[in-house]
Amino acid sequence: MVTNAAAPVLLVEDTHSLSTLYEAFLRKAGYQVECAYDAKGALEAFERSRNRLILLDLVLPDRDGLTVLRHVHATDPDAKVLVITANGSINRAVEAMREGAFDFLVKPFDERKLIGAVENAAALLKDEAATGAKREAPAEALSRGLHGFIGSSPAMRRIYGMVANIARSTATVFITGESGTGKEVCAQAIHDLSSRGAKGGDKAGPFVPVNCGAIPRDLLESELFGHLKGSFTGAIADKRGAAAVADGGTLFLDEICEMDLALQTKLLRFLQTSMIQPVGATQAQKVDVRIVCATNRDPEAEVRAGRFREDLYYRLHVVPIHLPPLRARERDVIEIAETFLVQFASDEGRSFHRLSESARQRFLNYAWPGNVRELQNVLRNAVVLHDGEELTVEMLPAALSTDPSTTPEARILGTLGYMPSAMPTAVQPAAVQTTVAPAPDESEAALQSLVGLSLADLERRFIEATIDECDGSIPKAARLLDVSPSTLYRKRGAWARKAG
Repeated sequence: MVTNAAAPVLLVEDTHSLSTLYEAFLRKAGYQVECAYDAKGALEAFERSRNRLILLDLVLPDRDGLTVLRHVHATDPDAKVLVITANGSINRAVEAMREGAFDFLVKPFDERKLIGAVENAAALLKDEAATGAKREAPAEALSRGLHGFIGSSPAMRRIYGMVANIARSTATVFITGESGTGKEVCAQAIHDLSSRGAKGGDKAGPFVPVNCGAIPRDLLESELFGHLKGSFTGAIADKRGAAAVADGGTLFLDEICEMDLALQTKLLRFLQTSMIQPVGATQAQKVDVRIVCATNRDPEAEVRAGRFREDLYYRLHVVPIHLPPLRARERDVIEIAETFLVQFASDEGRSFHRLSESARQRFLNYAWPGNVRELQNVLRNAVVLHDGEELTVEMLPAALSTDPSTTPEARILGTLGYMPSAMPTAVQPAAVQTTVAPAPDESEAALQSLVGLSLADLERRFIEATIDECDGSIPKAARLLDVSPSTLYRKRGAWARKAG
């Protein structure tokens, strides 16, 4: 066996039995190994040998493993440190990734995962040595809008940094966020920048997305794991499932919370064993895939409601990423809008190349409940129906072309003494936002007028103001409030009895 002499490994593990096991795995794979059993021994070994590939347990008897990581990176920023952590301490591993760890392994792990992670780090060290320069930092590349991302707000720059660090890992990633925030774009970026992607390594594997909510539950198992000819009605030929197609790459499970409970059990078994068994097959087969999943729901709420298995959630929720809604991304909306405006204009043979100043302001003030997907639809609609060098407010759909300060919702809040623009941007209804912020004293007075009211009193004032705005029509007010008219009749009756 050829020895990996270019990347000797410093193994820091305080449990001697585990250290012996890991050392045996590494030596079998051809690596030279030096062992340390505490932070003091690790620092002494590093100062003596200046190892550039380190396996580091985060829990050491004399000091926190993070102090070793910080010292190594302060001395050699390009050293590759793979941290080892227990299943209940994933947050420590995430903290280590922020500190610059290359990857992390969660105990217990097998020989394949250990050697795979070490090989990824060793390959990158070899590549950097061959080129004489460090590969461009993924976070820097992402910040310029590569891999489908657009925007430079602080919220997104934090996401870019997380994606850059997470991509280097082999850990399962759980992406959450509202519909239209770009969860599949994020998953694709993680794959592209990983050792499994074309931009992150020499062995490019496939990126295979599966929308768990778009496939009927009776067919989803076949889509994931495949089937044999004749295994069920309509199975006229053998079919490879998405997990087999993704072998060597990334399997993206979108809308994971939509998956049927029975199939969740089979998915959990797959995650534990890396073995798949097509429908109708008697033999299982092993595949090597990285799992990235996503949902627009609150996964913890789904677990509490009994719709999502708790053990599967903890198996998947190793490295979480929450994508911010468009309304929390400051001026990213303008950058995204003008990028897509030019793109759609080119597609449709139009002349647009900028937004008017009033259109920019309207885009900034709108809440974008559908996020980037809604923004794309608005722009596509405007480009198809209009032409010109500048996209103006008059060309926008009704929800954006109407002055928000004149809507019924805005007038209702006004009757309560509440200035719509005093509401936090992140929760302000789209139709209630105004382009002109009130003077500080007006906002303060508006808020003071509501202080001291109970929630019941506030609800009553809001409902009565809505009914007044609707000229006393309870059915019309009910439609505006998205409740049944009987609810309003019942509440008004209770208020009248209480007053009497």
